[in-house]
Parts: sequence; structure tokens; C-alpha cells
Amino acid sequence: MKHPDPVLRERAKEVTKFNASLHKLLDDLAETMYDAEGVGLAAPQVGVLKRVFVVDADEEQGLLELVNPEIINREGEQMGAEGCLSIPGLQGDVKRSNKIVIRGQDRYGKPVQYEGTELLARAFQHELDHLNGVLFLDLAESVYEARKLAPEQGGE
Repeated sequence: MKHPDPVLRERAKEVTKFNASLHKLLDDLAETMYDAEGVGLAAPQVGVLKRVFVVDADEEQGLLELVNPEIINREGEQMGAEGCLSIPGLQGDVKRSNKIVIRGQDRYGKPVQYEGTELLARAFQHELDHLNGVLFLDLAESVYEARKLAPEQGGE
């Protein structure tokens, strides 16, 4: 979905069924994210209003899948450029927490918890915002024409 599609402004619904349909959604999100050379993708970005996202912004941790995520701790602050696969051609400077602890469930409904700093923390916050109908445009201190960001700089 591309901005200004109204689906991007809706709050996604909690996932209650951990089944083959959810597994396919997670697989499709990862494939779409990698094809677009992004670092994260949330279900609303593909028109599915479920509280699900994938992130791959840290070489050590690789692909992370989060279902029904919530941030349980934030520390510090960082300012940096963000882009979004749903808002091609634009970037913005967004202030985010520098360290995040996030918890949720995996594709089978088992509890998971991750800690991320810098880019991974930014990606967690950006994707969680998508689940709440918030876009980086809403938070950016400045918005400008996109320049190609390397993944380590927050390119999504």
C-alpha cells in the first residue's frame, strides 16, 4: 500500500490465530521486504490489518518476526533519516529512542523479547508505528526528497 491509502492510517487488530495463514503472511512480508531491499515491513503496508511485522536490521539477529508487539522499555534518543516503502520518494529526520526492548509472540504464539539499539531500535519503532496507523511523516522534524540510504543508515 502506498501513502495516502487509508489502510495505512488504521490501527491493526490483534492476532488471535497462529496458523498457516499467519505463517504465509510472515513469509510474504519477509520476501517483499527483501525484494524491496528494506529493513522492515508491517502487515498494513501490504493491506493486512494485523499486528504483525518483520525486521532485518541487525546482522547478528537476522530476520525477526513479531506478532502483537509492544515496547516495554525505551532509553536514550537518536535523530536520523527514515524512509518507507509505502512513501516512495520521501525521507524525513525522525527522533526515536536509541535503545528498545520489545516483546510479542512468534509465528507459533510463543512469547519472544528482543533488545535493539540504533538502527534496530529505529526499525522496531517505525514498524510498530505502522501497526498504529502512524507514518514517519507524522513524526519527522523535516521531510525531503529521498536519497538512497544504505540499510545501516535506516533505509527501509
